[in-house]
Amino acid sequence: MLALVDAVREGHVPETEIAIVISDQPNAAGLIHAQSRNLKTVVVEKRGRSRDEHDRHLVTVLQEHRVDFVCLAGYMRLLSSHFLSAYDNRILNIHPSLLPAFPGLDAQKQALEHGVRFSGCTVHFVDQTLDGGPIIAQRIVPVLDDDTEAALSARILEAEHKLYAEALATVVSGDYEIVGRRVVLT
Repeated sequence: MLALVDAVREGHVPETEIAIVISDQPNAAGLIHAQSRNLKTVVVEKRGRSRDEHDRHLVTVLQEHRVDFVCLAGYMRLLSSHFLSAYDNRILNIHPSLLPAFPGLDAQKQALEHGVRFSGCTVHFVDQTLDGGPIIAQRIVPVLDDDTEAALSARILEAEHKLYAEALATVVSGDYEIVGRRVVLT
């Protein structure tokens, strides 16, 4: 999230502003960092709500703040059909693998267990599948022979910080089209 904030403020994502930072955790580090950078923040707690009720509230908050695109960062929950339809092909997510390989949790651990020589990160549009929406951009990160999960995760995170901003700039520019499950630059 902070990498996106910095990229927007430095002009790497033209004609864009961070409208709001939302979390379901009142003490989330992201909220604290956002507040320290004078960004608007909102807490929308899940407690006592169904996924659909929670997502409907989120959509209301996003619409109140005139949000055009939603960038997920550390959001570990599938979105409801209501949320997906409200922001169809306008929700971006980043994942620490070269999708479609290693979706879900523990992607770096999966990569090491499978013995792959390359991993990386993927920015994709969110759809009803787990980490399965159309791929916007990917970045390759080599897996070293002596890699630990922590070491690989750190190198992938570094790549994620750059890739997410680049992918967001592409989407905001509108210079793409979705063809099947691919995002094609125009």
